[in-house]
Amino acid sequence: MKILVATEKPFATVAVNGIKSIIEKAGHSLVLLEKYTDVNQFYQAVADADALIVRSDKVNADVVAAAKQLKIVVRAGAGYDNLDLAACSAKNIVCMNTPGQNSNAVAELAIGMMVYMARNTFQSGTGSELKGKKLGIHAYGNVGRLVALIGKGFGMDVYAFDPFVKPEAINGDGVTAVSTIEELYSTCHYVSLHIPATEQTKNSIGYNLLSKMPKGGCLVNTARKEVINEAELVKVLAERQDLKYVTDVAASNQAELSEKFGTRTFATPKKMGAETAEANVNAGLAAANQIVQYFATGDTKFQVNK
Repeated sequence: MKILVATEKPFATVAVNGIKSIIEKAGHSLVLLEKYTDVNQFYQAVADADALIVRSDKVNADVVAAAKQLKIVVRAGAGYDNLDLAACSAKNIVCMNTPGQNSNAVAELAIGMMVYMARNTFQSGTGSELKGKKLGIHAYGNVGRLVALIGKGFGMDVYAFDPFVKPEAINGDGVTAVSTIEELYSTCHYVSLHIPATEQTKNSIGYNLLSKMPKGGCLVNTARKEVINEAELVKVLAERQDLKYVTDVAASNQAELSEKFGTRTFATPKKMGAETAEANVNAGLAAANQIVQYFATGDTKFQVNK
């Protein structure tokens, strides 16, 4: 089988070498398309590929149409909103992600961003400590659980809301499960956001929730920008001079946020959540192993378009 790795932003060399070893050991061939500058290069490369590994590269309907014999695509990472699931399903292409492989990297970044904002973005003046503050985890999945664990290590009181996780499972980690999203936001000084971008969650974080945060509240977004109602974010930051917003996914109106609110808002220059050597390798190797297992045994454990 021909397995294509198409990455506009390439994997680290050690990850590519590991992917190559896994694929060739299983008797398949690897083709690399790295740092491509024209989507037509992607169309040409995927035309005769049996499997595809991507990072944040968009596998849209046009890519699917160009992929004449594609059987499986794996997004090396947890989020998979860059995959057109409907288009893939229509051609019986299995879509997978690699959950958990980037989780620690994202969790450490979330906590680091909290420290950065607590210390006035390292500008002059007196900052504050995380110890003793209330930390809210919005969605208690792989990343959220790790943020909770690290936050507890900082001496924070940790709360979590996730309607898909049983309260006893959350409480068993020494984290307080709350029953409503409003309770989470009204209780916690820091809220770490980990929800996916779906039709139900897009634009769901806005004035109603943010205005409920305690004095000095800070929203930390390492999820997706689409879940934020950006117009309402501007409104609440204008009304509440004490609130802060820090994100790993720059808002569409980031320039406006920076101009109006200065160091009360911050966005990383590019998405940094998975940008560690360890996460880079883990996600790439997991993607390769999942493809090999799929061809060997039909394993679809991490399929997301069932």
